[in-house]
Amino acid sequence: MTTTNPLTAILFPGQGSQCPGMGRDLAEYWSDAMELWVRAEKISGFALREIYWDNDVQAMAQTAYLQPALTVVNAALWGFVKSRLSPACAAGHSLGEFSALFASGVLSINDTLDLVCLRGRLMAEASKNSEGKMAAILKLSRETVETLVEDVRKSLDQEILIANYNTPVQFVISGTQSAVSQVASLAKQAKGRAVLLPVSGAFHSPMMAEPAAELAKAMAKVDWKAPVFPVYLNASAQQADDPRVIQRVMTRQMTSSVYWTQLVTAQWEAGIRRFIELGPKGVLSRMTGQILMDHKDDILSENIETLQQAQTL
Repeated sequence: MTTTNPLTAILFPGQGSQCPGMGRDLAEYWSDAMELWVRAEKISGFALREIYWDNDVQAMAQTAYLQPALTVVNAALWGFVKSRLSPACAAGHSLGEFSALFASGVLSINDTLDLVCLRGRLMAEASKNSEGKMAAILKLSRETVETLVEDVRKSLDQEILIANYNTPVQFVISGTQSAVSQVASLAKQAKGRAVLLPVSGAFHSPMMAEPAAELAKAMAKVDWKAPVFPVYLNASAQQADDPRVIQRVMTRQMTSSVYWTQLVTAQWEAGIRRFIELGPKGVLSRMTGQILMDHKDDILSENIETLQQAQTL
């Protein structure tokens, strides 16, 4: 590191970071964390601790359960460590963005849980009759993937876009099944790698317009406060500290791409040199290192997911 007191960003993971037993050690040690699980179970109507702590593998991946459960894990970790941190900003990947808004004081914990429970139900319902699909595209440049996506979109005249700009060589595409399959095939021909994702909807695409509109109605009833520190938003890759702007951008979250590479780069350009991920698996910590590969000697990127790690922060 080139500085002894680096500006810090707090990052929160989203769907895909769930794991068996997540959050249990902290909840059994700290009553405030356990209370969050109880509150989320009451709001969602689901036995979340039973699903994630008893390792119900099939249920764990279901978005209606996953969204409130992972949000509780993220929020509990923040609550436990926040007195020892003075972040310059926050961000969250997709679902994790709601945790970032809670951490920054934009949303109350009840509003956060209400919104993610609704978001999870809406996404689960949209998936039942969806013709959408998603796939990860790896080992190809942004320019190549964008070209493949645009060519297929024009040739088929079907919905297809890059839903996640995760790293300079890791993308997620979202759209109709035939369009996603064709881009995946072309990516393999271009010496890249394509992996169909185990989801039944075209998330972060215009195909989610109907559930997004329902979520926007719920958002309109929420009290959006000014953040204690800025939040970098997925749909813009820019920081925001005006609650009206944040709400407006968040209404596009379900239909917009996640510009994560651009977001982390913008944080670096703003002077952020320490990135602390609060949540399971450390996916964002690894992605940060890949995004800022050219600056690897000048950053600290760490993941806090267990009680022991949180106690030593």
